[in-house]
Amino acid sequence: MSDIDIGKTVDGSVVLPFYATASVVFCVLCLLLFIGADSLSTHYFNPHLLTIVHTAALGWGTMIIFGAAYQLLPVVSERNLFSPKIAILSWYMLLFGTVLLVASFWNFRTGWMMISGGILIWVSAACFLINTWFTGKHQLHRSTIQLFILSSALWLLFTVTVGLLLAINLQYPFFSRNHLEILKLHAHAGLAGWFLQLIVGISSKLVPMFLLGKSKKESRLKYAFILQNAGLILFLCDGYFLGIAATRVTFYMAIVVVGILLWLSYLYDAFKSRIRKKIDIQMKQSFSSFVFLIIAVLMIPVINFIQGNQWTVLYGTLLFMGWITGLILGKTFKTLPFIVWNEHYKKLSGKVRIPLPKDLYSEKLILWQVYLFIPAILLIIAGVALANVWIIRFSALIWLALSVLYAFNVMKVLFHKTRILS
Repeated sequence: MSDIDIGKTVDGSVVLPFYATASVVFCVLCLLLFIGADSLSTHYFNPHLLTIVHTAALGWGTMIIFGAAYQLLPVVSERNLFSPKIAILSWYMLLFGTVLLVASFWNFRTGWMMISGGILIWVSAACFLINTWFTGKHQLHRSTIQLFILSSALWLLFTVTVGLLLAINLQYPFFSRNHLEILKLHAHAGLAGWFLQLIVGISSKLVPMFLLGKSKKESRLKYAFILQNAGLILFLCDGYFLGIAATRVTFYMAIVVVGILLWLSYLYDAFKSRIRKKIDIQMKQSFSSFVFLIIAVLMIPVINFIQGNQWTVLYGTLLFMGWITGLILGKTFKTLPFIVWNEHYKKLSGKVRIPLPKDLYSEKLILWQVYLFIPAILLIIAGVALANVWIIRFSALIWLALSVLYAFNVMKVLFHKTRILS
C-alpha cells in the first residue's frame, strides 16, 4: 500500500467502522451457519437460509467492501472522497437495515420490519452511488477501473431496489411474475453486477499495486466490462419478460464468463510482470479464491439442466464462502493495517523509528486463518453436495473458530496504540 497517495486517503473514522462491523458480523454469520445447518440441505427459499444469505451478502460482504471502496475511491480518482458524512450515513443505514432484514427473515415475519430494513439498505446503496459518482465522474472517460466501480454501485442500487420490491410483494402482492423467478434475477444482479464488478474494479487496482506489477493489456478490462454487463442485462431482460429458460441462461452466462476470463487474464499479465517475486500467504489466499468463482460458473449448466436443490445451494456456497469470503480474508490485512498505520504514524514517518503496517497484526493468526479456511470450505462443499447436516454443522464449527481468529486480529489492528521504537 506504500504506492497510495497519502494525501488522498480517507480519514480512518469513516472507513474503520465498516471493518469492525464486518468482523463481528462474520462471527454471527458462522454462528448462524451452525444453528441453521439444516437449512442448507433443503429448498433454497426457506427462512433460515434467507437469513444466512443476506447476513453474508449485506453484513459481511457489502459492509467490508464499502469500507475498502471508500478508501480506494480517492486513490483511483485522484481526488478526495466527495462526502465523508454520506459515507458514514451509509454505514448507519446498512447496519440497521441489515439487522431489521435478517431478524425478519429468521422467523419470516413479513411487513413493516422487513420493508423498513429494505428501505434503510436502499438509502445506504444510494449513498454509496452518490459518493462513487461525484468522486470519480471526471475519470470515467479514461479509467476502466472507475467504470467498474461506478457500474457496481448502479447494480447494487438496482439489486436492493428489486429486493425492496420483493419484500413489499410478500406483504402486499403486486408482481405478475412468479416471486421465485424474480428472486433469481435479484440474486444474480447482486452477484454478477454488484459483487463481481466491484471486485473486478478493486482487484485490478490492488493486485498490481501489491505485486509491483503492471499489465499493458488495458483493452482486456474494457472488453471484460462490456461482456459482463451485456451478459447480465440480457439475462435479466430475457428472464423477466420471457421467463428463465435453461438454454438461453447458459448462453448469457457464457458471455459473462468470457468477461471474467478477460479480467483474470489481465491480473495474470500483471502477475507475470511483477517485481515482487515472493508471494505472501495472504495474496495466495486471494488468488485461490478465484478457483471457487470458476467452479461456481462452471456449475451453471448443472443448475440449469439437472434437478436438485443442493446444486443451487452449492452454487451460492461456492460464491459466498469460497470466493467472496476467501478474497476478503486474503485482502483485509493488506488494507486495514495501512489505514490504521496512516492514522497513527503519518506525521511521524521519517522522524523517529516506528512500526511497519505489518507489525500491527499477528502473522501467526493469519496462518491459522488459512489453515482453518481449507477444511472449512472443503467440508461445507461436501456437506451441501451430499445434503448431510452433520458435515455442514461440523464445518460451521471450523468456520466459527476461523471467524473468531479473524475478528480478534481485526480488533488488534483497530485498537493499536501509537508507539515509538527504541
